[in-house]
Amino acid sequence: MDMIGFIGMGNMGTAMLKGAKRTFDGSRIIFHRKSVDKMKKLAEEEKVNYAMSNSEVVEKSKYIILAIKPQMFEKVIDEINDSLDNDKVIISLAPGFTITQLKEKLKAGRIVRSMPNTPAMIGEGMTGVCFDENEFDEKEIDVINKIFEATGKAKKVDEKLMNSVVCASGSSPAYVFMFIEALADSAVKCGLPRKDAYEFVAQTVLGSAKLMLETGKHPGELKDMVCSPAGTTIKAVRVLEKEGLRSAVIEAMDACVDAAKGM
Repeated sequence: MDMIGFIGMGNMGTAMLKGAKRTFDGSRIIFHRKSVDKMKKLAEEEKVNYAMSNSEVVEKSKYIILAIKPQMFEKVIDEINDSLDNDKVIISLAPGFTITQLKEKLKAGRIVRSMPNTPAMIGEGMTGVCFDENEFDEKEIDVINKIFEATGKAKKVDEKLMNSVVCASGSSPAYVFMFIEALADSAVKCGLPRKDAYEFVAQTVLGSAKLMLETGKHPGELKDMVCSPAGTTIKAVRVLEKEGLRSAVIEAMDACVDAAKGM
C-alpha cells in the first residue's frame, strides 16, 4: 500500500489532506506539522496518521505533497533530501519553482508541479497540473489524478502556462472575494442588511459561474441576457466600462504573473 504524505499543513495542505480523505482510506495518509497538539488533533479528527518529522513522512510515503511556501523550500529540502529516492513522487504546490529547478534541488527524479486554489477547502477547487507522463506508470498517474480531483476539478497544462494558471485560478479567489465584498457594500448602502447582502451576492456569483460552465455559453452572451434595453443593468455596465473594470482586472493579472515569474 503506497502512502500519501503531506508536508506543510497550512490552509492548502489541510484542504488537500481532507480532500484526499474523501478518496483514499485514512490509513494511507500521513502528515507532519510543527505543533504536536494540533497535529494529534487533526489526525484524530480525520482518522489519518501523523509523523514526528518531515523526513519520517518521506520515508513512509511514495507520494509526497509539498504544500509549503516558496521561502520555506530550502529549509524543508534540507530536512527531507536524504530520505528521497527515484521511486518517490514529489507533488509541489508552490508557485515559481519549475520542474527542472525542483529536480536540481531534490534527490527525487519524478516531479509533479501544480497550482491549486483555496476553494479546494470545500471540494470546489480548480488545479492546474503538469508532469511528464512518460515518467509515470498508469497506476501512478491514476493516483496523482485522484489526489487533485478529490478537491475539485483538475486540468493538465503545459508547464510554460503555469504562471497563467496562477493568474486564472491560483490567486483569483482573492479578487472574487473583493468583488463580492464591494457588491455587498453597495447593497448595504441601498438598505439591505449586511448578512442578507453577502448571501444574495455570494449565491449570485456562484450561480452565475455554474450557469456559464453548465451552458457553455460565452460570458458576453450571458451578460447580454441580463442587459434589457434601457434597463438598470446596462446602465450599471456602462459605468463599469467607464471606470475601467476590465482594464483594472487585466493590469492586476499582469502584476500577478510578473510576481510569479520573479519567485
